[in-house]
Amino acid sequence: MWLFNQLRRLFASDQSSSLLLLLFTILALVIANSGLGGEYHAFWHVHWLDLSLEEWVNDGLMAIFFLLIGLELKRELYVGELSNLNDALLPTVAAIGGMLTPALIFWTFNHGTEYQSGIGIPMATDIAFAIGVLSVLGSRVPVALKVFLVAFAVIDDLGAAIVIAVFYTSSISLAYLLAALAVIACLLLLNRWQVRFMVPYILGGVMVWWLTLQSGVHPTVAGVALAFTIPFSSEDQDSLSHKLEHALYLPVAFLILPIFAFANTGLAIDMRSLQDMFSHSNSIGIIAGLLIGKPVGIALAAWLAVKAGLCKLPSSLRWGHIIGAGILGGIGFTMSIFITNLAYVGEEEIIHISKMAILAGSLFSGVIGWWWLKIVLPPKTLTT
Repeated sequence: MWLFNQLRRLFASDQSSSLLLLLFTILALVIANSGLGGEYHAFWHVHWLDLSLEEWVNDGLMAIFFLLIGLELKRELYVGELSNLNDALLPTVAAIGGMLTPALIFWTFNHGTEYQSGIGIPMATDIAFAIGVLSVLGSRVPVALKVFLVAFAVIDDLGAAIVIAVFYTSSISLAYLLAALAVIACLLLLNRWQVRFMVPYILGGVMVWWLTLQSGVHPTVAGVALAFTIPFSSEDQDSLSHKLEHALYLPVAFLILPIFAFANTGLAIDMRSLQDMFSHSNSIGIIAGLLIGKPVGIALAAWLAVKAGLCKLPSSLRWGHIIGAGILGGIGFTMSIFITNLAYVGEEEIIHISKMAILAGSLFSGVIGWWWLKIVLPPKTLTT
């Protein structure tokens, strides 16, 4: 019983999922820079059912991650911090600023070049890592700061999903897309008819994923769409949406995201690649977008919204806290890597440099964000 309780406490910890993600990233880097590097890359290019293992991870498993994001977003919209317009405005405005400013910085460095399609790379925030860093500071962190960070990060992910759907779709098969929309419409009817069995929604979700994959729209978008067809009740913790969200949390945090990190961060690092990273307009745009654009965009947008009277800063928060959350917002990692793969399909060299820039920008953001909050947070717990 003691062991079970310890394991449950371990898996419930935000730090644990973040540390596991970091561990698999380091493991991938070590293997890729060892004598097993060739075998590592060859393994992920093994094909099964017309897709490589890497594609199964990025197109298949990550659709489940987006399903969880969609379920979390729906819960926040119905009963969470985004359900009340006044409460939702601050993180929403902050998230918009935190997406547009990094994009503008990247565009400044890469407008008119062959790398401008990477504009979406520095726009997103990695919730797992950002919350993990915040949790290291323990009870010193105001609850309102955690809520603010989670809220704008969830909106960030929704923005990333929209960017993927709109800007990273090269060609569309209208027949497959209409078929996917028809299945979604059927699932919405099942919801309206109060069908409370999980099986038809899961089977329908698999169909939507496959049809979306064939349509040319990235299939992870199907995960978000599926989330909004599943029955939700603000008064019933046993609703299908609640059950599925709880069921997916551990597999996503402790299996899917580590596998994604392991499959996508095996970068061969040498002096030439490091020199390229710090001299390439693409990587400079990514690092500057994450490290400067994120905190500036988040804090400035929030400050302007408060000064304009659109919303209020929670009483337990100070602007130093918002700046710290903005710095942690520069931890792009999962979503930034994901968008990189879509922005530069088949361009291995630029993908390599971009991922190195993402790792560097995310690492700097995490360390600086932790240091900043360690200074500005009071030594005692804030309970409001």
